[in-house]
Amino acid sequence: MLIVGELINSSRQAIAAAIEGRDRAYLQDLARRQVEAGANVIDVNCGTKFGTEAAVMTWLVDALQEVVDVPLCIDSPSPQVLEAGLSPCRDKALVNSISAERERMQEVLPLLTKYKASVVALCMDDGGMPKSVPDRLRIAEKLVPELVAAGVPEEDIYLDPLIKPLAVDNSHGSEALESIRALREKYPRVHLICGLSNISFGLPRRPLLNRAFALMCFALGMDAFILDPLDRHLMSLLTAAGALAGRDEFCLEYIAAERSGKLLS
Repeated sequence: MLIVGELINSSRQAIAAAIEGRDRAYLQDLARRQVEAGANVIDVNCGTKFGTEAAVMTWLVDALQEVVDVPLCIDSPSPQVLEAGLSPCRDKALVNSISAERERMQEVLPLLTKYKASVVALCMDDGGMPKSVPDRLRIAEKLVPELVAAGVPEEDIYLDPLIKPLAVDNSHGSEALESIRALREKYPRVHLICGLSNISFGLPRRPLLNRAFALMCFALGMDAFILDPLDRHLMSLLTAAGALAGRDEFCLEYIAAERSGKLLS
């Protein structure tokens, strides 16, 4: 299971202030704590820094690589900012994101091949957000072959079915779950990922919904999440789920988490 720590995002007030003040120590500590909590990748998003986003991205990547050894997820709608983040990366990065939108594909695909990066591939095309399970399958049938034909291995593709808020339509949860099942059956070697907290937007007790949804997604084949790794209850549940699903050989990760005091019951 791949956990992408989502907390270094300038849309969060504390992160925006830290970036503005070039508070390297604060951001480095947050990256370190996410890794210690179980994040395998650290997301880096400075999208609110209009006009200076590329320079800020480079600064963030340099700062974070001083203290963590895990790969970074370079997260931006701008191809110029993606390259500003990818260029100084020491390890194989994860790009967030590409889609089947023609312009986005043309802009981002050359970066994936140039930097040999993994990629979050959104199930979205020029028609907009997917409205059904068949929509997602149809878009994936364009995305995956085009990425593979360009030299991106299936194992480096993280399909995102795009989770929509449950508060908007109570069918969005079941639609997402069925999409995960269908995509896993069709693409057994491709990874499935989502921004977990999207499901709970606009509802009370969001962590409760996020935790329940994570387990349901995991059971249907999702193997990567963009989430808050400092939510110890969520991380404990996912660690237990990995053992129960047979994805943790001899339960070694579960036992290690218990010995290090990370598990909550």
